Amino acid sequence: MIISHKYKFIFLKTQKTAGTSIEVFLSQLCGDKDVLTLVRPHVEPHVARNYRGLWNPVRELVEYKERRAGPVINQLLRLKKFYNHIPGRLLKCRLSGTVWNDYFKFCVERNPWDKTLSHYYMVKARKGGNLSFDDYLAAGKFVLNFPIYADANDQMLVDKVVKYESLNDGLRQVFAQLGIPYDGTLGVWAKSEHRKDRGPYQNAYTAKQSGLIEKFYAKEIQMHGYKC
Repeated sequence: MIISHKYKFIFLKTQKTAGTSIEVFLSQLCGDKDVLTLVRPHVEPHVARNYRGLWNPVRELVEYKERRAGPVINQLLRLKKFYNHIPGRLLKCRLSGTVWNDYFKFCVERNPWDKTLSHYYMVKARKGGNLSFDDYLAAGKFVLNFPIYADANDQMLVDKVVKYESLNDGLRQVFAQLGIPYDGTLGVWAKSEHRKDRGPYQNAYTAKQSGLIEKFYAKEIQMHGYKC
């Protein structure tokens, strides 16, 4: 996640959408006072900064109807004000109204079937390669992104959702609007080494498996018009 006072933008980091690569690229351009959360595992030349601190938790306790009391106390004690994949709904509570309202907010989203396959290969690699696709799907631990960029009523909290499928064009438009120099490449593709099979993601699914993804990601599919 990035809050850039230099360029006046907020980048909400979703999962399996080249978020780390974008952070690494922007880290080299952001100012010393900008907020960049930790990248794990670390990727050079990213430099995290200004993500720790104290804040008044009242707004988020009200927003979440006090269901976050335990996590909030834990984060306060650890000075964990900003963190990787922080939901926009929560971030809004921890920022001033001026910053939240005036800064351009964007994120990236990806076709759920493609995103799920990418996530599977990452999880499989971290488990030593011993994980079948069926077992992964049965666990149901998917990467649902819309709670990061939508509020409790499923209304968008960002000004722009860049499609992963047209990432360079989308980033070029956003960066041009913000005055960020961009030559059409991020210069790094972090966490992309796990998926060896680069064939069409559609070929990886049976009809039953595809239907499972369609059901789980119904909200994101509705929001963005994705199809398998």
